[in-house]
Formats: sequence, structure tokens, C-alpha cells
Amino acid sequence: MVFENLSNKLQDTFRKLRGMGKLTEKNIEDSLREVRLALLEADVNFKVVKDFIAGVKGRAIGQEVMNSLTPGQQVVKIVYDELTRLMGEKQSPLTIASQPPTVIMLVGLQGAGKTSTAGKLGALLKKQGRRPLLVAADVYRPAAVEQLQVLGKQQEIPVFHIDGANPVIISDKGKGHAIAYQRDTLIIDTAGRLHLNVKMMDELKQIKAKVKPDEILLVVDAMTGQDAVNVANSFHEAMGLTGVILTKLDSDTRGGAALSIRSVTQCPVKFIGIGEKLDQLEPFYPSRMASRILGMGDVLTLIEKAEANFDPNKAKNLFDKVRKADFTLEDFLEQLREMKKMGPLEQILGMLPGQFTKELKGIQVDEKELVKVEAIIQSMTKQERSNAQLINGSRRRRIAAGSGTSVQEVNRVLQQFEQSRKMMKQFADLSGKGKMPKMPF
Repeated sequence: MVFENLSNKLQDTFRKLRGMGKLTEKNIEDSLREVRLALLEADVNFKVVKDFIAGVKGRAIGQEVMNSLTPGQQVVKIVYDELTRLMGEKQSPLTIASQPPTVIMLVGLQGAGKTSTAGKLGALLKKQGRRPLLVAADVYRPAAVEQLQVLGKQQEIPVFHIDGANPVIISDKGKGHAIAYQRDTLIIDTAGRLHLNVKMMDELKQIKAKVKPDEILLVVDAMTGQDAVNVANSFHEAMGLTGVILTKLDSDTRGGAALSIRSVTQCPVKFIGIGEKLDQLEPFYPSRMASRILGMGDVLTLIEKAEANFDPNKAKNLFDKVRKADFTLEDFLEQLREMKKMGPLEQILGMLPGQFTKELKGIQVDEKELVKVEAIIQSMTKQERSNAQLINGSRRRRIAAGSGTSVQEVNRVLQQFEQSRKMMKQFADLSGKGKMPKMPF
């Protein structure tokens, strides 16, 4: 889960605060000391941490909090506001050229995931109705061109390349090709290096001068922490970056890069990579990320993913079943299949507010496990799938034998079904009353 360690530590700190009826200046200072340590452990730039804590403290130790009926919640709100401000406040969209094509130049060090990101960005823009062209300008890394060609073929996006030409010529001719064939967006995958060097920067500057990009986006590995900020600074000074794409945010990253880059470089984070699949690049929303870090969930992104992947008729039918307490094991299986389209289940659960994730702590079904869940449910009789209460000990042994699993695995699926049913009933009840989960302040 994104920023899991940081999120857990901050939530623990604020849980203590909310449990206090009245706050003193010492209570707040003690809590902010824990917040400071949590941010430093997450590899956030120390100057950024210092400014952040000062900003929170200046607002928290004042009439706004001290005279509040819910002082603990007021402090959480202040931290949420400051986290959002730290990461850029608003989502920063791509600059679109008034005269096509819009030229996007991807830069960065080797291993950051530029080529994969080029393919993902192409897929995202194509989904939005644009006609992208990918340009393979990395002529140094073995198989870089072939990798981009494979990614382009997978999503029916053309890839431009000239064998034996240098990157500057390839990029320039690629722009001409885009104009000739009416491709409205050009995505140039430039070469990376293991370290910053003068030759690398000179080549990038020549490409910039030739194609006059509308966006120069630095692709940076979020797992590199403080180094990501240093790399961003170096590229920004040399190239004049317009934005950053953070990759590998689905990994066990401490999160320091995402919280530091905007403040240190003044370059907005425009996109984040949350997985290896082509559809796992998404716009970066500072307010939504702050909400997730503080355990409030990310309901807006969850809704957007659901709208993009769910059949509206199936969704309405499921909603009606949940409201009528008619949600069965067959519905549960169908729901898992639909959720799989939205991405890894762990990421989906990470977008739910804390009040719902408490219900789902036992659910750990990944994509590989889905086959096993399907076998277990299909080994049940029609009556058992319709009424899970019928499944006693002997029936569980029969189902385990029929699905090639163990009784413990059958028990786990039944437990997950019950937890899912309860959670969905909560959502349905809130929706039916015109309410949505609120932030805890």
C-alpha cells in the first residue's frame, strides 16, 4: 500500500490526540515531534520537514484549536491541509499545444521506468481520446527500442524510430511524422544514464531545442527517496522541467520523494505509476494522496476506477441486492472479478476510509488466489451459494475436497464473503441516505 509505514505512524499519533478531550500546548508539541520523526523516517527532505512542522505548529497552537469542541480533529485537519499544500494543492494537468502536436519529452536516469512510462502515458492519453505517437529516441540501452515497439503494439499506438540515426534526428523526424499523419501528441522516450553527466544533458538540450517540447517530464523512481529530489534538482537546473512522474509507488516505498519534490524543485508531480500494467498510471491529486496518508481513503479515485471498469447495469443490480440483503456467494465472486479489472485488490482496499478497512483486515485475495476462490465457490451447490448459512462442517469438508483446497481455505473464503457483505451494506446504507464517508474532522 502507498506510504503504508508513514500512514500507520501518523494515524497512531492522531488517534491519541482525538482521544483527548482538551489539548495543551505540550500535547500538540509531543504529537508534532512524533510526526516529525515519522516524516524523517519516510525519507522526506529535512528542510521540508522543518517547514512543514513549523506551518502546522503555527496553526495548531492557537485559538482555532484550543477553543474547538473537537481539538484533536482540528489538528488532523490542519495536517491534512498542510500535506496537501506541500504536495502542490491541485492536480496539475498536461499543457496542450494550441497547434498540434503536443510534444512531451520524458527524461530521467536509467532504471527509473521511462520506456514503460512512455507506453503507459500513451495508453492513458489514447483512452482520453487523443492520438499519440511514441518516439523511440533511446538508442543506447539494449532492447529499449524493441520494448517501446512491443508496448505500442499492445495498445495499437504507432512507434517512430530510425535505425542508425542519432536521438536528435529521430526526435525531430518524429515530430514531422506526427504532423504528417495527424497524431496530436508526441511522446519522446529519451535515453537515461546511470549517473548525470554533461554529454547526456547536452543531448537532451539539443532535442529540446529541436522539437520545442510543451512538457519536459522527469520520470523518477519513488523508491530512491532523497536521491530522487537531488536528481530532480539537477535536471530542473539543466532542462527546466515542467513536471515529474513518480514510478513504483506500488512498492514498499517510504514516500519521501512524493512529499519533497514539489516543495524543493517547485515542479508539480503530474502522474504516478502504481503498478506494472499499462493502465496503472494515473494523474496525481495532492488532496487525495493526503487523504490516503491520513487514513481517510480516496473515495473519488475509487469511484473513477469503478465508473471506468464496471458495467452500470451490473452495478445497479448488485446495489439492489445489497440493499435487500440478497448478496450471495455468486455475487461475491462476480464482484471480485469486476474489482480485478480496477487493479490489485490491496490498492483498492487502500482507497477505502479507515471505517471500512477495519471490516476488511482479513481480506487478502490477490489475483492468483482468485482462481482458488472461484474453484471453492463453484464446488458448492446452488443452495449453498445462495445461502452461506447452510455450509456446516461436513459441507465444508466436501467443498474443500471438490475444489482441491483445504477446509481452512474454505473457511477463509466464507469469512471474506461475510466481511465484504457487511462493508457493502455500509456503503449502500450511506448512499441510500445521500451520505458519503466523511473525513475525521
